[in-house]
Amino acid sequence: MGNSSFFFVVFFSFIVLGTCDFLLDQQKDKIDELPGQPPNVDFNQYSGYVTVNQQSGRSLFYWLTESPTNRDPKSRPLLLWLNGGPGCSSVAYGAAEEIGPLHINSDGKTLYMNPYSWNKLANLLFLESPAGVGYSYSNTSSDLYTAGDARTAEDSYAFLINWFERFPQYKHRDFYIAGESYAGHYVPQLSQIIYERNKGVKNPVINFKGFMVGNAVTDDYNDYIGTFEYWWTHGLISDSTYKSLQTTCEGGSSEHPSIDCIRALTTAESEQGNIDPYSIYTKPCNFSSSFKNRRGHYPWMRGAYDPCTEKYSTEYFNVPEVQKALHANITKLSYPWKTCSDILGGYWGDSPLSMLPIYKELIAAGLRVWVFSGDTDSVVPITATRYSLDALNLSTIANWYPWYDNGKVGGWSQIYEGLTFVTVTGAGHEVPLHRPRQAFILLRSYLENKPMQRSLNSI
Repeated sequence: MGNSSFFFVVFFSFIVLGTCDFLLDQQKDKIDELPGQPPNVDFNQYSGYVTVNQQSGRSLFYWLTESPTNRDPKSRPLLLWLNGGPGCSSVAYGAAEEIGPLHINSDGKTLYMNPYSWNKLANLLFLESPAGVGYSYSNTSSDLYTAGDARTAEDSYAFLINWFERFPQYKHRDFYIAGESYAGHYVPQLSQIIYERNKGVKNPVINFKGFMVGNAVTDDYNDYIGTFEYWWTHGLISDSTYKSLQTTCEGGSSEHPSIDCIRALTTAESEQGNIDPYSIYTKPCNFSSSFKNRRGHYPWMRGAYDPCTEKYSTEYFNVPEVQKALHANITKLSYPWKTCSDILGGYWGDSPLSMLPIYKELIAAGLRVWVFSGDTDSVVPITATRYSLDALNLSTIANWYPWYDNGKVGGWSQIYEGLTFVTVTGAGHEVPLHRPRQAFILLRSYLENKPMQRSLNSI
């Protein structure tokens, strides 16, 4: 055999073997069937682990739900969804309660199809981050006590780089990031890393187009002002407590409040009583814990609002057969799967006071940035978001106007230069679970880069 033929064979073998490697990895992650799933599942699912740090043994768990086959998943963008906490699971909330195609019935054993799943518009990638959340883990136990914003963003970026190697069909595909609550930190920070590391790259693997966040922790100073104002104007706290909160909390950190601020917050919690602070006009779940540690628990069930869905998730994702089908808990963690980590929430490290500088950088870069807000959330309320956005000092393109769904006001919107703000009426902290149809319309408008419809006849 001549040299040229030899090198051709070697090169060809390398290509074939390399191709086989990622196909084998994908096949290992492919979900054949989840326990209790309905018979009409018409989309591919994959889940498993991606190592983000070899030295410490940090591995993050993901769940990909592609678009249905009749909606041509190959032509659809990829959307990464992140929940916050910090320390809460995107599988528990984003996938199983909000935007995912499969939601959990009250028996904690069976699933049903979400008619307003976002996978009808995009391929959905859910990530449990950082290590210690849900099924994600680290072989270095100190990682659970030293987590913070910076490492979370770096690990999420490392996850994406490695994940795209496993799923190269998504390389160069239009890519978006969305999330809610404390993901108001995760999403822009990860977006910034991607944007800055894409600079100068002609055809980046991560073809990042923009991000969207809802009821998002954004800027501590303005979030505090807006939150306390919301509590007071909605009759949830007394005049004296409102003044105390203004005096002791403003200017501090929401993740690391002062002792006096904590006292004032405790008084406010007592005055608010047994309500669901994430959705102030709906009943709370009787088994729920104190609101200080809860991060969005109240999904929309078929026909009626059910405030106890977190219980169903906890039951379902601890079933051994479910974990086996998801290729999860492969290290046999010493603790059960939980919707939110008990450890991470109490040991969070770095947490910048403001995301506004990142917003300014990414808006100037021309990325698509949308912010949305459910107006019945008292944890990160609409007033907090409006104060934070006002601090950006953006020019207004289209002033405040109502948008419609089937002849009814679905919320309001204002279009700024470089940013669109949308409210969803009657929605709590997790907009897609209280108003799934309106959230679906919101995503469609975002992906199409079209303003929310002013017409009474919009659908």
